[in-house]
Formats: sequence, C-alpha cells, structure tokens
Amino acid sequence: MPDTDAPRLIADIGGTNARFALLGAAGPGALHRVKLDAYADIEAAIAAFLAEAAPARPPCAALLAVAGPVEENRVRLTNRGWWVDGAAIAAALGIPAVRVINDFEALAWALPHLSGPDLLALGGGAPVPGTPMAVLGPGTGLGVACFLPPDRALPTEAGHTSLAAHDAREAAVIEALRPRFGGHVSAERALSGGGIENLYAALAEIGGVAVPARGAAEITAAALAGTCPVCREALEMFCAILGGVAGDMALAYGARGGVFVAGGIAPRFPEFLAASAFRTRFEAKGRFRDWLARVPAALIVRPDAAMVGLAALARRL
Repeated sequence: MPDTDAPRLIADIGGTNARFALLGAAGPGALHRVKLDAYADIEAAIAAFLAEAAPARPPCAALLAVAGPVEENRVRLTNRGWWVDGAAIAAALGIPAVRVINDFEALAWALPHLSGPDLLALGGGAPVPGTPMAVLGPGTGLGVACFLPPDRALPTEAGHTSLAAHDAREAAVIEALRPRFGGHVSAERALSGGGIENLYAALAEIGGVAVPARGAAEITAAALAGTCPVCREALEMFCAILGGVAGDMALAYGARGGVFVAGGIAPRFPEFLAASAFRTRFEAKGRFRDWLARVPAALIVRPDAAMVGLAALARRL
C-alpha cells in the first residue's frame, strides 16, 4: 500500500531550470532550484533531489508542471528535447502516482491564493468573487490559462491565436512579419522573448533603419536606458499588444475575477509596464470599454507562483 502520509513532490520544470519542493501536512518545504544541464534526463534530476531531501521516505505522489501541451500525461521539453512522462517517472523512481500538467495550469490554480505583495496592480476595479480569472504570460512562448471557480483550471493554446492590429503601425509590423511565419502571425510572435526581437526587427525594416542584431534582453535594456529609439518603440508596442491581448482574454473567459500577467519577461520592467499603454489597450474594446474598465489586471511579481498553484492542486489529489 502506498504511504499516504508521505509528502508529495511538486515541481516546476522549465527548459533550463527546475524547482522542486516536498509538500507535507504543514505545507511546502524548502524550494530547491536545479540546473538541468547537470543531468541526463528528468528522472535523474528528480532522483538527485529526492536523495537529498527525502532519502528514507519517497513521496506518495508527484505533481509536475511543465511548459508545453500535455497529452496522455506526458510532454516534451521544447528547448531540451527531454520527455517528461508521468508513467516513466513513476516506474523509474517508485512513486505511486505522477501527474504532469501544463505550467500555466499551475499558475491558474495559484490565482485565488495571490494577493498583496504578490501582485502589482495594473488598473481596473475590484474582482467579482466566484467569477473566472485569467492568466497570460510572455516567456519563451505565450502561455494562457483560466481558473474557473470553485475547482477547475483550464490550460489553453490561446497564445497561438491570430494577432490583430490596433492601428496602422501595428498592421505594418504584422505585414512585415507574415513572410517569416508562413502568413500567420500569432500573438506569441509578438508576446515572447522572440516576439520582442520580432517587433524590433520589423520596426527597423518598415522604418528603413539599420540596427544591429540584438537579443530580447539587449533590446529591453536599451529601451529602458533610452539609448535606442527602435528598442524603445519595440518595448512600448510589446506592452500595448500585451494589454490588448489581456483584454481579449478577459472577454473570452468572462474574467471578472481579474486578468493576471505572468511569465519571465514582464516582471523585469514592472514600472515601465505600469506606465505604458497596457491599460488603455486592455480597455479599448469598443462597446465593451465600460465592462473592461471594471476588470482588475495585475502583474504577478511572486517568483514561485507556479509552486503556490501546484501546492493548491496537490492538496486536492
């Protein structure tokens, strides 16, 4: 019989790093950050953590959040090529039950538990209790999910929906990007690390400006420092488009409980985002402007928010 009093393993697994913790009756234990380059596969990384954290008592279950679409309890890490397979991990490590979920499903489960210093308000009114809450996050890609009270989270692939232009400038940028992506420009093509690079390159192209090749971090740094006008416009457009897509998600999910921005990019420039056109574009939805004006939005600034969601879901399993 499985030791149901044993702790549960919770893990947030990315392409480069993973975070592990054991969830016991008193709550999550210490958070361990692991660089995956040190291991041959995810089983080896988990085994190394458990050998240190729980050598005498293996977990009774594991809940793993992974970036990517989960099918049949398994997902492939795009940037590493590893498979995170619940059945394979259970067999290799002797853990009775291993469940794999999308990382934004974990963030969706966290939403009801975030407040105060976990969040930076981005305008709007007060949340309506018992109504849906949406989360979207630019990072390597664009993740989107929704929490449906009282007890359901819905991961989606809404980051791949078609990107709509708000004005002629954005329309020109989208047209410049179409040949690069087979004619379809998704929201993720603008709202991701690669998206910032796409906006920068497209703005330089349509402006006839020669600019050096820059990565997303370099573009962001130059924009914040005010040393590159094209970089500045790219970051401003990124924030505006993010606001527009966030407003779309509010409408799509009826998210009167709030819309939350997560991911690894936006928390790097919270003040810039708050002062940008994000909120204006969030509400710029014609006849639904007044409806959206009442919907709160916030930037998640708590770095372990996914672990909060994993702990919340693990307690229900």
